[in-house]
Amino acid sequence: MIRLPTKTTSTRYDVKWSFATVLRACRSRLGISQEELAGRAGLHRTYVSDIERGARNLSLESIDKLAKALEIPASTFFSRLSELPQSRSGTFSPVSTDELVDILLLEGDREDVKLTLRAFNNANLANCIYVVADGAEALDFLFRSGAYAHRWVGDQPKVILLDLKLPKIGGLEVLRRIKAEPQSRMIPVVVLTESPRHRDMAECRRLGVKAYITKPVDFLRFTKVTAQLSLQWALVKSGSRALSAGPRAGPALE
Repeated sequence: MIRLPTKTTSTRYDVKWSFATVLRACRSRLGISQEELAGRAGLHRTYVSDIERGARNLSLESIDKLAKALEIPASTFFSRLSELPQSRSGTFSPVSTDELVDILLLEGDREDVKLTLRAFNNANLANCIYVVADGAEALDFLFRSGAYAHRWVGDQPKVILLDLKLPKIGGLEVLRRIKAEPQSRMIPVVVLTESPRHRDMAECRRLGVKAYITKPVDFLRFTKVTAQLSLQWALVKSGSRALSAGPRAGPALE
């Protein structure tokens, strides 16, 4: 089980960063810009921008203003941080399990999860991301069993980021299951690896994986991969136009 950080400084940072992720997700669902949110809340745009970067300590008054501007109860921010966003293994995820998920991050290393989400957060990525930290839970999520039995049959991620070193059930076995089932075999899978020469990469190729990212994941590498896969969906940046998959080639498995 992955435990939350014990150092006070890290916890404080994580809370601000997590709040920022929830705020951006809520704003994105309303389809409004930072400037419009600031206007609705009676706050300065720079202040809202700083909050969304995790760089501001919020007052209760500001939280209340943001909640009213987003037309949600103030408690929603905190329920999402403490309960709804966490996977069964205790890893933070920016959305709850009954929401549509754009990116499913299957990563067993908590530090790599933090680095990946931080990179997406810094890039103002507003796509819904869900994090699962072990292979058994990953299969439950994808095939709607156990704690995820309530998920709708059509709610599959647009892309899966898969760490090969997942605990409980390894990433390679998870990949085999994904590619074996009609309901999941067409989901693009991007393998996360410490080295493109990893011994399992040949099997990944055989199973149909066409792209990988060398860890740690950053936003630039991810956008290159989405372009290489010609994904028919967009990376959504908060307060700006969507980032569509373009013609630029990304890392591929040859």
